[in-house]
Amino acid sequence: MIELQRVYEHHGTHGTRFLVERLWPRGIRKESLHFSDWLKDVAPSDSLRRWFQHEVPKWAEFQRRYRKELDEHPDAWASIVTAARRGDVVLLYSSHDTEHNNAVVLRDYINEKLDQAANESANAASGHGGRRRGH
Repeated sequence: MIELQRVYEHHGTHGTRFLVERLWPRGIRKESLHFSDWLKDVAPSDSLRRWFQHEVPKWAEFQRRYRKELDEHPDAWASIVTAARRGDVVLLYSSHDTEHNNAVVLRDYINEKLDQAANESANAASGHGGRRRGH
């Protein structure tokens, strides 16, 4: 399971905890934030972050652009997939908007990748490798 938590409101220390921000959150001391790794490169690029500025009308386009960045840099999120296969994962973010931020997109993106991998494994195990018969 992949859970989201604001760094300013994080509750516990269960699971593998990744900070998914390019910049360190304001007002948070490193020793007070319990996290496993800081994945700066999985965060949106500086140019995308500046363009979006958490303006809700830009949300759909932000998601599209951020997903494209994630597609182009699978190494940036690979450790999240690995951790999620082993157990619970917590994505830590700093945005005040809990519904329109990069962690929401990243969680959904990673869950889709995990689902795709599970479906591919199930198809391979059942002998339905996705190939059409007779061709």
